[in-house]
Amino acid sequence: MPVLESAAMGLAVVVLAAGQGKRMHSALPKVLHRLAGRPLLAHVLDAARALKPKQILVVHGHGGAEVRSAFDGATVEWVEQAKQLGTGHALAQALPKVARGAQVLVLNGDVPLVRTDTLEHLVKGASDGLAICTSDLTDATGYGRVVRDARKRVRRIVEHKDASAKELRIREWYAGSLAAPAERLAKWLAKVTPSNTQKEYYLTDVIALAAKDGVAITTVKAQDPWEVAGVNSHHELALLERAYQNAQARKLLEAGVALADLWRVDVRGELACGRDVTIDVNCVFEGAVKLGDRVRVGPNCVLRNVTVGADTEILAFSQLDAATIGERCRIGPFARTRPGVSLGDEVHIGNFVELKASRIGAGSKANHLSYIGDAEVGARVNIGAGTITCNYDGAAKHRTVIEDESFIGSDATLVAPVTIGKGSYIGAGSTISKSTPPGQLTVARAKQVSLPNWKAPRKKG
Repeated sequence: MPVLESAAMGLAVVVLAAGQGKRMHSALPKVLHRLAGRPLLAHVLDAARALKPKQILVVHGHGGAEVRSAFDGATVEWVEQAKQLGTGHALAQALPKVARGAQVLVLNGDVPLVRTDTLEHLVKGASDGLAICTSDLTDATGYGRVVRDARKRVRRIVEHKDASAKELRIREWYAGSLAAPAERLAKWLAKVTPSNTQKEYYLTDVIALAAKDGVAITTVKAQDPWEVAGVNSHHELALLERAYQNAQARKLLEAGVALADLWRVDVRGELACGRDVTIDVNCVFEGAVKLGDRVRVGPNCVLRNVTVGADTEILAFSQLDAATIGERCRIGPFARTRPGVSLGDEVHIGNFVELKASRIGAGSKANHLSYIGDAEVGARVNIGAGTITCNYDGAAKHRTVIEDESFIGSDATLVAPVTIGKGSYIGAGSTISKSTPPGQLTVARAKQVSLPNWKAPRKKG
């Protein structure tokens, strides 16, 4: 298949992402299964972008519309492989979009932990002809073996299903990535035939064709087997997830973070920590999370897109989402913040308190069993147990304003829109539907009545 004539030079990265992933036993395209909270393909694209290539092309097939939708707006060129006829056929669909003088790097969309420095060595190694990524395994079952001659030169790759008994004893395997000039790849691919047990066009067949042409074949050996491990089953995905998370844990420990257990922490995004941060077991960090100096996170917490000020403690089983938390706060246990929450310094949010789209001023407290939604709470406010803001009338959300130094008694209901004046006291059990004057006690509840002749109902018979 001819390659486009173009004066443009540089690196083109082709990501093969058309596989169905039958062993995943899932309707979801394989490259959309998640590792560390993100699709497998997203990790590969990150590694590719770090090389600053002129273009990135993604070959899709099974579930192509779903894959494209998941990466809507991504700066990649999409190439359809309508029929999945093998990796060689997949690359052949993309090459016409690549400049003749470009260097091509081929990656797999289901190999998420590939390192940019390994890819840099691969691209550099291809300057003399062809470079392939390899690794060594004690048990290489299922992988294509690297066959070398007596002078240790690479001669070909033999797939596991096509290998002889002698070739199956080879421990060096082809790790799925290669780099070569576009023009040469197109020439070799044109000669590839489906003469194998799978009746597919193997990309690996270009290695033998390159050797036959006398082209230098460089091998770049991955030092970490995890970085070249592919995902073909949920078991393999789970193993890669632990490998990735354990690597993140080691980075945190090296940076001075005290982890209770490096095997029981999940970072699904970016976690930045100050000095002397402590994280207990089974905590999950998603999106962008920043923990200030001496922050303590208790067990079984989930933090998503949260900034936490210095000396704040987050107690067990708390879930914080899209919140900004001040210094010296105390959150939880069993506290929840939904998006749009901002807490000032020295705020206490206790057990079974839920906050949404609210700002809480410095020194204020809601220690238990409350819902504060769409509220503006001033400084040094005390919110009693069972207090709720009635922010939704069935059609629209309304704001509640509680001014500084107010005291809200237990089991109060604040019907928005309403303003509680500065220094107000709200009697326990009150339903407040009108704004209150500052500095006064407001009570709004039915008069207590006792019925002396009342009798409890009894069952008949």
